[in-house]
Amino acid sequence: MNRAFVLWLVCLVPVVLPAQSGLSTKSKKAIELYNQADNYRVRGQYQQAIDLLNEAINRDKKFVEAYYRLGLVYMSTKRYPMAVQHFETAASLTTDIKKQRIIWFDLGEAYLNTGQYDNAVVTLQNFLRAENQNRQKIERASQWLRNAEFAKQNLALKAHYNQHPLSDTVNCFPLQYFPVLTADQQELIFTRRLGNAPEHDEDLVISRKESNGRWGKPQSLSKNVNSALNEGTCTISADGRKLIFTSCVGRQSFGSCDLYETVKIGNEWTVPKNLGPNVNSTEWESQPALSADGRTLYFVSDRRGGQGRRDIWVSVSDDNGQWTRARNLGSPVNTPGDEISPFIHVNDQVLYFASTGHTGFGGYDIFFSERSGDTWAAPVNLGRPLNDHEDQFSLFITADGLKGYYSHEESTLAGASSRIYEIDIPESQQIKQKSNYVRGVVADRKTEQRLKAKIELYNIEKNQRVSVVESDSLTGEYLMVLTQGADYALYVTKTGYLFQSLNFNYSEISDFEPITQNILLDRAVSGAHAILKNLFFDTDKYDLKEKSITELEKTVRFLQENPSISIEISGHTDNTGSPAYNQQLSERRAQAVYNYLVNRGIPEVRIVSKGYGHTRPVAPNTTEEGKQLNRRIEFLIR
Repeated sequence: MNRAFVLWLVCLVPVVLPAQSGLSTKSKKAIELYNQADNYRVRGQYQQAIDLLNEAINRDKKFVEAYYRLGLVYMSTKRYPMAVQHFETAASLTTDIKKQRIIWFDLGEAYLNTGQYDNAVVTLQNFLRAENQNRQKIERASQWLRNAEFAKQNLALKAHYNQHPLSDTVNCFPLQYFPVLTADQQELIFTRRLGNAPEHDEDLVISRKESNGRWGKPQSLSKNVNSALNEGTCTISADGRKLIFTSCVGRQSFGSCDLYETVKIGNEWTVPKNLGPNVNSTEWESQPALSADGRTLYFVSDRRGGQGRRDIWVSVSDDNGQWTRARNLGSPVNTPGDEISPFIHVNDQVLYFASTGHTGFGGYDIFFSERSGDTWAAPVNLGRPLNDHEDQFSLFITADGLKGYYSHEESTLAGASSRIYEIDIPESQQIKQKSNYVRGVVADRKTEQRLKAKIELYNIEKNQRVSVVESDSLTGEYLMVLTQGADYALYVTKTGYLFQSLNFNYSEISDFEPITQNILLDRAVSGAHAILKNLFFDTDKYDLKEKSITELEKTVRFLQENPSISIEISGHTDNTGSPAYNQQLSERRAQAVYNYLVNRGIPEVRIVSKGYGHTRPVAPNTTEEGKQLNRRIEFLIR
């Protein structure tokens, strides 16, 4: 996606030195070469422009405008040291304050982008003293000056990140960037590009973790995804089954670059489809970031209605897979500068992104913002050594918060290159709410056939759905992210089957490992039964606790959707206490569930409540774990 890559190839500068009538040379041949070079420059044919401008300079060693224009070309190709060299020469050859002012503006940025902060401060101050009309350039120069002063003050402050580039097995291309991982950290997908020239296209590649813990050689993601066109800057859902990527020019699209979706069924990716006009516009969209369940999409666009040239936007998918009309994420995340490469952590509470509009060390720095409800906090610069005067973007943090991956761009005299780095995040810098996951297979209990089912995660303390995914239609595999700080109910439902419920209480847990939980579903026929694992009572009480509402409503919905089904609600206890006491307690608890269902409109004739005391244990009463399993409410289809 040549247009997408423009994100880090600085756009052609619209303001140049005065027109030909004011050129510093009288050499007609030098002027002719200069004009020819400009024709190549505006078409992005930079090497031809460089060659012609050097010829023009050979004709006149004091050709100010040629040095300046050559500096602009080097800026466009991110060869910042060369840009500095030619801007400095141009500035030294003229005393014309108008020309100096124009040169100072670009030289100040070039100093900033090479980490020459003292020189940047002096040069940008010179520009701001000389310029009093161009508000846009004054605002940009003021931001660069703030960056240079911030960098000088914070240069010595470094977090203790242990970081290193991934092996050459992974970093085997001239450019690789925008790494994303599945929640289990077994698959790494990124964009690779074979060079900076326009003819070098982008593709998506995948590296899988081998048995020795090392990343394998990158392979093309899929023939259904990669083509002779450009594909890149992707995001993947936590379970590794939904992927959204950018493609530019050639596909059926709404704008220059659009976002496309592909779904993994078994081991194959489907033919990509355009996300449609609610997400894509007639302008440029790129750099998507999915929430863990693949239902919320953050992305970058330069469409109208934003706060800057490139802003972060957000859209939400409904249960039918339709995306809502995208809205601008707004302040304090977006600024009049550029915000790019968003990444939403699987905990859905921390957004990472790169920005030139927030104060940083120069170029794109990485920031994070934490969410409280629907409000995003003021972004925080991640600091050194992660950020420096080079461009940093596309940070990815693992679910457990222990590792990060990002692409680091390096500018040399030969041009820009980038590599993917892995960082070990120190405890003091780790996210507050870490996440892990439960995974497994959904199957028919009797036939063992793998099933496609809906899997929903609820915060039962708030009766709020947190996430929803589907199991694979071929393999039955699923993965659901669990984040610290809540008591969860997980529901597995499929038409024609009795739903299953599980409980994961992570409201206080501080350290937990991934869970494997295979789920067997029973046909919704007479004799099928399930334990309602998210009904809660105080000890020796039969009043339902507030956090039982989610499970009760799920039962109501099942009965509403299956009007021919009648059920028995049965209460059970452990063997603590007398048989008579346990019998009465089990009856009253079953009756409490019965009363709720009837009050919600389920006909009494369809429900029976019974208590069995401790006469039907499902586990030995010799341990506390066994007793806990025996204290239960069951749901039986009659």
